[in-house]
Amino acid sequence: MNVVSDVLNVVNLLFDGIRRNFRVELWNGTELPPEDDPQFTLKINYPCSLWHALVPPTDLSMGEAYIYNLIDIKGNIFEIFPIAEKLKEKFKNPSLAAKLGMHLLKLKKHDSECKKVIKNKREARLRGKKHSIERDREAISYHYDVSNEFYRLFLDRNLVYSCAYFPTGEEDLDTAQELKLDYICRKLQLKPGERLLDIGCGWGALVIHAVKNYDVEALGITLSKNQYEYANEWINREGLTGKARVELMDYREVKPPEGGFDKLVSVGMFEHVGEEMLEKYFKKAWEILKPGGIFLNHGIACRWKDCGFKENSFTNRYVFPDGELLAISTTLKYAEKTGFEVRDVESLREHYARTLKFWVKRLESNHDEALKYVDEVTYRIWRLYMAGSSYGFETGRHNLYQTILVKPDKGRSNMPWSRNYLYSDGKF
Repeated sequence: MNVVSDVLNVVNLLFDGIRRNFRVELWNGTELPPEDDPQFTLKINYPCSLWHALVPPTDLSMGEAYIYNLIDIKGNIFEIFPIAEKLKEKFKNPSLAAKLGMHLLKLKKHDSECKKVIKNKREARLRGKKHSIERDREAISYHYDVSNEFYRLFLDRNLVYSCAYFPTGEEDLDTAQELKLDYICRKLQLKPGERLLDIGCGWGALVIHAVKNYDVEALGITLSKNQYEYANEWINREGLTGKARVELMDYREVKPPEGGFDKLVSVGMFEHVGEEMLEKYFKKAWEILKPGGIFLNHGIACRWKDCGFKENSFTNRYVFPDGELLAISTTLKYAEKTGFEVRDVESLREHYARTLKFWVKRLESNHDEALKYVDEVTYRIWRLYMAGSSYGFETGRHNLYQTILVKPDKGRSNMPWSRNYLYSDGKF
């Protein structure tokens, strides 16, 4: 029996009982036609590809097989994830696992070819104590200091790299991101002259929106050199120097103005904090916020049963090193332990699924342009992680919460009696 037959045996075992809405293509041109309307083509580029992808059958090994082009996914990448879920269930069957193992062993002898392809792995290699300022700076740089021009290919015109807000579900990405920025400003109840701190400000969109539209003084902080330089250039172009600025610093290094900040906001940075630093994170926020001040914390959460830091996950190795998703109950526990009063918690889960679909489709449509700024491996990392994240939000494995926390002023929250202030003009 030749190697093509060995690979086809593995494929048939894998997808037995699963209605295949995709075509399988081997390195020599051999094809298995789809059983349903084809959504994508699964290209197996080497005899050793499935051995490398499935031994062990983890998201890391399968992700590496894709990003290093041992396998390819041509077409609708979103459709691969429901199939992967079904395969995970199949792997729990001991009899099937034994049969698969027997056939996969026949492919192991070809693995030297795959090892040559991926001999120079691109995974993050961080140094120092986990969640030290120095190591966090390395982690942030790994993800965000790729290329501003690369991010521009799939983000909106203001480079907002967090969940957009779609009041009707029909808005385009640029509109939805601007609505998100304004929605946050409303939730913060920004007033002229107030001092706002944006923790993890990205390329500066929220800082600039708040200053231009709400006449506040805003400071943004980031650990990304690329973001820091871009944001301050943008501030200068807008003529906002003196009202807005961005500093290259960690949240633990912030020194508040006299009397403290009036408002704090953190959008899409919270996932980098980690549970072991959560108490310090909220204590720092408490320390620099004035009594009666509002802190809006916007971050991704996991379902309770899916939480926990996974050292050998694809995301930790290739996307967000040292990043950690927490259950919303864990976040609120630490916030309340610090003294914050929880006033509002809103889930925007469906909004993030839609945001990510926009990003993936825009990235795919700019594939050739992307390769001017990054290599194919980086392109594939972003394509895979964003598509997989969208599936996670769609299925409820992930969630996105905006939480309003108040630092009481002698028992007074100074919050409105209703939420009408958010929706009064009908935009939201």
